[in-house]
Amino acid sequence: MKIGILGSGQLGRMLALAGRPLGLTFSFYDTPPNPPISDLGPYFNPDVDEDALSKFIDANDVFTYEFENFLPDLAQKVAEKKPFYPFVENLARSQDRGREKGLFTELDIPVPPYQIAQSQGDVQKAFETLGVPVVVKTTTMGYDGKGQAVVRDLSVADTIWEKFQTEVIIEQFVPFRRELSQVATRNKRGDIVFYPLVENFHHEGILRYTLAPAPGVSAELTVQAQNYVRRILEHLDYVGTCTLEMFETEDGLFANEMAARVHNSGHWTQDGAVTSQFENHLRAIMDWPLGKTDVRCDTAMINIIGELNNPLQVLEMPGTHLHLYDKSERPGRKLGHINVCADSQADLLKRIKDLQRFLPACAPALEA
Repeated sequence: MKIGILGSGQLGRMLALAGRPLGLTFSFYDTPPNPPISDLGPYFNPDVDEDALSKFIDANDVFTYEFENFLPDLAQKVAEKKPFYPFVENLARSQDRGREKGLFTELDIPVPPYQIAQSQGDVQKAFETLGVPVVVKTTTMGYDGKGQAVVRDLSVADTIWEKFQTEVIIEQFVPFRRELSQVATRNKRGDIVFYPLVENFHHEGILRYTLAPAPGVSAELTVQAQNYVRRILEHLDYVGTCTLEMFETEDGLFANEMAARVHNSGHWTQDGAVTSQFENHLRAIMDWPLGKTDVRCDTAMINIIGELNNPLQVLEMPGTHLHLYDKSERPGRKLGHINVCADSQADLLKRIKDLQRFLPACAPALEA
């Protein structure tokens, strides 16, 4: 069976690596030169071939995507001819933070108070209503800290519209204990499997590392997180892997954002779970039985950001698994990740500390 992937980044790379042992082959559609998937299958680039999309569609049986920031009509053109998962409507929801927050509200999933601003006047009104601090994000595009800002001073309200010059969502800042992610997969039959809740650590808007499972999670919190995600997946008739990022507060969980695709906070599953999020995504879109999500070991996923230094030194440490994306160095760019496994959370935290000398860009988060 041939799988076509819209996008050519590291998520597409990891999907292909997970699918090859299952007898699946892959090709990709995107425009960047020298993408991380260049050695994993045919690459259709519309910048060099005006018929690239038609050829891409003809070459594959089932389609998915690894990056949501592309034009929805592109996905629609594919979906009109071949099976496309998650559905185009799901993609449209996840591309727009305003529509996403509306979905959460519709499904009775708590979110921080927010307002959409389409002008300087809207921004001023939102600041007056919500107060400070607030988080300002563009409703579309933006990731890894791009297209967002935390505002703690009302006096800068006049500069916000000038800074973004596009529709933004302004959210009241919620005091939270930590950020948690719930990764789940649903197939076409409606079967759903849940991975354990994980804890995420950010620095400068970029995920630096994830602990799996999240320490100190109660059964009640797990049920609450799974119920929220189940509502979303069933309401959308979703097919594939999905992640809901949430804030743990004194009043329970508040939804932050949804990723309608495989997600960075699920990379730990490659080495720490029985079945990875990537394999389960492929099983879902093929309507195959979903794999077990049991935890094999306490795991930390640590992003390699900006520079590689000498990544092979990492392999000298026990329990480490290195995943590189074949990308050139650039400040703030995710170049790979390390999955660290241990028999206990205490041993895991010690190994994370030992890795600091190899990962200067992650040190601030690792020290937290």
